[in-house]
This record gives sequence, structure tokens and C-alpha cells, in this order.
Amino acid sequence: MKRGKHVFENDGILIYVGAVVFILLAISLGIIMYVTTSSEIKTENNIANQETETKVNTETVTSEIGKTVEEQEKSEESNEKQENITDEEDVKAESSTAENKNETESEIKNEETDSLENTSATEENITETKKEVTFIKPTEGEIICEYAKDNLIYSETLKEWITHTAIDIKADKTSVIKAASDGIVKTIVNDPRYGLTVTIEHADGYETVYSNLLTAEFVVEGEEVKQGQTIGTAGNTAAFESNMECHLHFELLKDGEYLDPTIYIK
Repeated sequence: MKRGKHVFENDGILIYVGAVVFILLAISLGIIMYVTTSSEIKTENNIANQETETKVNTETVTSEIGKTVEEQEKSEESNEKQENITDEEDVKAESSTAENKNETESEIKNEETDSLENTSATEENITETKKEVTFIKPTEGEIICEYAKDNLIYSETLKEWITHTAIDIKADKTSVIKAASDGIVKTIVNDPRYGLTVTIEHADGYETVYSNLLTAEFVVEGEEVKQGQTIGTAGNTAAFESNMECHLHFELLKDGEYLDPTIYIK
């Protein structure tokens, strides 16, 4: 009986130990399943969150890309419009410049035409206003010695053949000598060869010379004289013509060249 009791107690212990082990195994399995399930759930949540974040980021990036593309298209459209406006403004500016250039050229041509017309009118007025230089005989009397620039004449005083670049007009002593044309008295000199001499400058490069005078107190150098105005009196002061009768030695020059006075005297 004691042995049977001992066996029964051993069997009870085994059953008890087996139950404890079973319970521990069940608990361990539950813990493992819980941990595994939690890990899977957490992983799924992480994946879901990542997908959500990826989706959000993708939508954001897509939105930003779309916005950037739209902004770029709008910017390009704006730039095209600005370029078109700039081109139109350039075309208008070029057109305006061309119009202004044409107007300026037209104005310049008109000014040139007006200037030419004014110049022509001025020249015509000057021509009309400008008097022709005319000469009168400085004293009445016959010509006793002709102009002989290219020929030789015999001088009774010098007893030789000479040229004669003047005309000698017979005039009684103290006869009035007049200015042959309007002008200004250039010089009054007492020349040892020509005697008392008055030179008058006229327009267009003309000069007249009055020599062999007795007096010249009626004018002074620099004085403006009129045609027919008294400038002196006839005499016999020219040494190289002293053997001739009383006369006026009269010369006419243009630009320094001697002319035949008889051709110009009216």
C-alpha cells in the first residue's frame, strides 16, 4: 500500500509539472503571438504611413511641378508678350525715327531751298543796288597826248621815246579838276616826277590818278568824294612834262593794271 501511494504521489507531481509547463508554454506562445502580431501591425502602420507620406510628397511634388510648369508657361507667355510689345515699340520707334528723319531732311531741303532763294534774292538785290562804276572827264579840254602803253611816243621834255600810261588833257592854269567817279581819296603827294598828285580809289578795284596839279586843298586823304566833286586845280608841276603846255595828266587803273581812260570816260 505504501508503494502504491508513492506511485500515486509521483504521478500527481508529474501531472502538476506537466500542467505548469503547459501553462508556461501557452503563456510563452501567447506572448510570442502578441509580439509578432504587434510587430506586424506596427510594420503595416509604418508602411501605411510611408505610403501616405510618399503619396503626400508625390502630390506636393506634382503640384509644385505643375505649378512650376504653369508659372513657366505664364512666364514664357509674358516674355513673348513683352517681346511682342518691345518689337512693336521698336517698329514704332523706327517708324517714328524714319518719319522724323524724313521731316528733318524735308526741313533741311526747305531751309536749303529758302537759303538759296534768299541768297539768290540777296545777290539780285546786291546786283541791283550795286551801281556800275562810270567815269566822267575830270576837266574840259582836248587831249593833247594819247594813251600809249604798248607804243612809244616822243617826249619833248625828255627828248626820247617813251611809253605813256595816261592821257594829257589841256587845261588852263587854275582850272578846276573834278573827281571822275565816286570814291575815297587814297593819297595826296608831291612827286618829283609827276608833281602834285591825287589818287582816288573806286569800287571794283578801279583807281584814278590826277597829276601835274597846282593845288589840292579841296580834299584830304581818306575823304569820301562824289563824281564831279572838285579835288584841285590844274598846273604845271610835273617835271617830266614841264615843256608841255598846262594840262592834267590823268591815269586810270583796275587792279593795278593801266587802262586807256578814253575807253571808259562817258
